[in-house]
Amino acid sequence: MTSTVELLILGAGWTSTFLIPLCTARGVSHAATSRNGRDGTIAFEFDPHSLNPRPFQALPNAQTVLITFPIKVGGASERLVRLYQQTHGEGPKTAFIQLGSTGIWDGGPTLQGDGHVWTDRHSEFDETNDRAKAEMELLALAPEVPTTVLDLCGLWGGQRQLRNWVSRVAPSKDALKQKGSIHMIHGLDVSRAVLAVHGHFNRASGERWLLTDLRVYDWWDLASAWGEEGKQGRWVRELLQEQGIRALPRTPETIGRAMDSKEFWETFELEPTRGRLGED
Repeated sequence: MTSTVELLILGAGWTSTFLIPLCTARGVSHAATSRNGRDGTIAFEFDPHSLNPRPFQALPNAQTVLITFPIKVGGASERLVRLYQQTHGEGPKTAFIQLGSTGIWDGGPTLQGDGHVWTDRHSEFDETNDRAKAEMELLALAPEVPTTVLDLCGLWGGQRQLRNWVSRVAPSKDALKQKGSIHMIHGLDVSRAVLAVHGHFNRASGERWLLTDLRVYDWWDLASAWGEEGKQGRWVRELLQEQGIRALPRTPETIGRAMDSKEFWETFELEPTRGRLGED
């Protein structure tokens, strides 16, 4: 008899290092997969081109399936859902969450011309982006199949610390000059968001969400605080003088790009708990 869990994590990667402990702490039954079945996970690899249901037979029944890996092949999102359903007809009705990227809005029409600064989940996005197309395919299955997408901004926490990236991102004054805003979210808050959707899927079904920690960070501000002595901090001081900017962080209007994720947090009655970079 196939076992049943509340949450099945397809792809036990970086996010799972926060999500699995949170599930355990909250008593949410769970299982996770990896390509080789490491660390007690289930060996499973999704082939986006395959119609073979056999790999799915190793998976437990689940109330919610979280897809953590990107899908970029046309038809693959629906195939994943249908193959899982085909092999788990005796289990509960399953809902599906896809983790995506706010990159589908980068460089899109909402960020160009007319002084447009703010992007939210309703803003136009690049519909030619392969990941965006896969997300649309998944969302189109609702309401017959409960589906939703969480588009995540930059991820941090654990070994992923933004202060360690400054020298690579801004190795020269000219490179730093080109840097504007950055949006981040901690792995714990991603995990809290996933469990909130799992617990209230009726609020999420058929919807795409944009997820940040509610802040707009300025690369110049971060470089000034965390850069190498005599390099990034000095370059920021010079750039402020050259461009007539009086203080850090620069405003979203000055930077020219900002993301608004309030609607997710309002809908699920949550607040980010890790809202200051570097305070893990």
